[in-house]
Amino acid sequence: MRSSYVDGPGHRYALFLQGCTFNCPGCHNPHTIAPRSPDARDVPVAEIVADVAEVAPFLTGITVSGGEATLQWEAVHALFEALALDPATSRLTRLVDTNGDAEAGVWSVLATSMHGAMVDLKALDPHVHRVLTGRTNDRVLRSIRDLAARRRLDEVRLLVVPGVNDTADQIDATGRWLASIDPVPPVVAQGFRHHGTRLRARAWAEATTRDLERVADGLAAYGLDVRRRSLPEVAVAV
Repeated sequence: MRSSYVDGPGHRYALFLQGCTFNCPGCHNPHTIAPRSPDARDVPVAEIVADVAEVAPFLTGITVSGGEATLQWEAVHALFEALALDPATSRLTRLVDTNGDAEAGVWSVLATSMHGAMVDLKALDPHVHRVLTGRTNDRVLRSIRDLAARRRLDEVRLLVVPGVNDTADQIDATGRWLASIDPVPPVVAQGFRHHGTRLRARAWAEATTRDLERVADGLAAYGLDVRRRSLPEVAVAV
C-alpha cells in the first residue's frame, strides 16, 4: 500500500507480510494469518525499494506490518538496510507493526535497522490473552521491555474489547505494568470493530467512545500518555 495515514505517524508506505503466530478472531486482516494465501506473492527487496523510492517525496516513512512482520525478520532487516542506504529513501522512518511475539535475538538485529516498533498488547492477563489470540503473552511482555530498553518502542497499542479485556482490575494492572517500563511508552487505546473480522468475533461488542475514554482515563491515572482511536482505522493489503 503506497499511501496510508493509519499505520504510524505521517504519510506512510505500508507493507503487509503473510503469516502470523497468533490466530486472533478479531483480526481485521485474517487473510494474512496463514503462512501462504492465494493473493500472496514473493517480492525481491530491490523491487520494494524501487517502489518506495518512486513515491518517497510524498512519504514520511514505511511501516512493515502483517500478519506478523517478525516472522520474516531477515527480509525486513535487509529491506530496512537497503532503504537506509538508498539516497531516495534514507530519510524515511522505518517502523515495524508487531504483535510482539518474537525472540530477543530478532529485536537485537532489527534494532540496528529500524527506528521503532509499534507493539500490540491484546491483554496483560495471560488467560484473556489466550482468548483473544490463541497464544500466551510471555514473549509479548518481554518484547515490550526489551524494545523500551533499546529505545526502539514507538508505542504500545491496546485493542479495547468491551467485556473481555477492559475490566477495572485489568485496566489497573495494565496501567501499573506499563508505568513500570523504562522509559514509559506512549499508549494508544484503540476500539474493537467488527469490520473485516471472522464470525466468532462478531459476538464481542464494539467499543464505544465512552469505553475508550474510560480505559484511557484509567491508564492515565498511572501517568501514562494515552491517545484514543475511536473510529475504525483499518488498512487492507491491496
